[in-house]
Amino acid sequence: MTALQFEGARVVLPEGVEKVSVRIEAGRITGIDAPRDGARVVDAAGLILAPALVDIHGDAFERQLMPRPGVFFPLDTALIETDRQLAGNGIATAFHALTLSWEPGLRSVAHGTEITERLRALAPRLAVENRVQLRWETFCFEAMPLVEEMLQGALTPSVAFNDHTTMGMLSPDVTLQERPFDHDPDFPVVDTRSSAFRAKMESRAKRSAIPVDDYVALIERTWERRPEVPNAIATIARAAQAATASMLSHDDTQVETRDYYRGHGARISEFPMNLRVAQAARDAGDMIVFGAPNVLRGGSHIGSPSAAEMVSAGLCDIVASDYYYPAMLAAVTRMEAEGRAPLHRLWKLISTNPARASNLPDRGEIAVGQRADLVLLDWPSGEAPQVRLTLSAGEIAHQAGGLGGM
Repeated sequence: MTALQFEGARVVLPEGVEKVSVRIEAGRITGIDAPRDGARVVDAAGLILAPALVDIHGDAFERQLMPRPGVFFPLDTALIETDRQLAGNGIATAFHALTLSWEPGLRSVAHGTEITERLRALAPRLAVENRVQLRWETFCFEAMPLVEEMLQGALTPSVAFNDHTTMGMLSPDVTLQERPFDHDPDFPVVDTRSSAFRAKMESRAKRSAIPVDDYVALIERTWERRPEVPNAIATIARAAQAATASMLSHDDTQVETRDYYRGHGARISEFPMNLRVAQAARDAGDMIVFGAPNVLRGGSHIGSPSAAEMVSAGLCDIVASDYYYPAMLAAVTRMEAEGRAPLHRLWKLISTNPARASNLPDRGEIAVGQRADLVLLDWPSGEAPQVRLTLSAGEIAHQAGGLGGM
């Protein structure tokens, strides 16, 4: 395959932004400011060339699967459309946050199994690398065989420990951000017979496509199995470690919670819900993830720490799309405009750091030997960037507008 050489662009390198040429061949970066040596030249003058994005947690694919409550679309159509959106937003590696829950409907184990099967089948046709974050609800014992099977797959997934069951059962007298350790024997539990609890469960019931009274009865039965959860967590953690899969704990509210999951090998704190936990994660050398929509909105929609402020404080390593794919690039745009850090450091939040945290050392920066996962941006000063080109392992995943040499 003929080598390509990008010339004229400002290039986001690990240590700064420089106007250098970048040569790619056979899906890899083979030269920085190297001789052309027969390569086809791509005129990228006036553009910015950067490592393609790595999304460590994104569940926006659920909108393609179920654009309205209870309205499901064919899986292949939804997943191909999701892949198109990823490529169009410069994301060359995505970990789809696939919730595996005891709930019926969208987040059921049966639906999760179908999605993983279709992703495997579609992989040769997809433009970017679609991986899975097994967002395992720790009360969902029936998902454990699927998690263990997926960990043996060709594209190793990550495992995120979620406990929305305990969050749902929390007494309204305690704020979500100060929820006690999930396995605390004195955990403050809501009165499930109250009208307030029933109202709280309405959105979950709607997502699960069952009557709210049935949902309340289901979560009550699920809660009765709480004593079995620690052993299940230990089992899944051992399987993930054996597969060298990265592990995350989700919505940590207590230092004890972060310590607990770190003890099981989970070295990524995903969306810590208060400053105290984020600082404890930093002190222990864990990676810390916040959501890009949090940056764009100027803060969390549920009262958790401001992601942008956490970046400034050195308490955020990774910015994930969360529920909106365009947010990653837009978040970096906003933080760069606010002067929170130089562009090359901000870019690590959406490329180098999520790649390293996900045990993918072959991508995430522009350096010789790395995969040619690249994004070319039209980014006038003070304006929003447009993705002109996304390459995944050197192959065109997305192109908008003409480029000389392409």
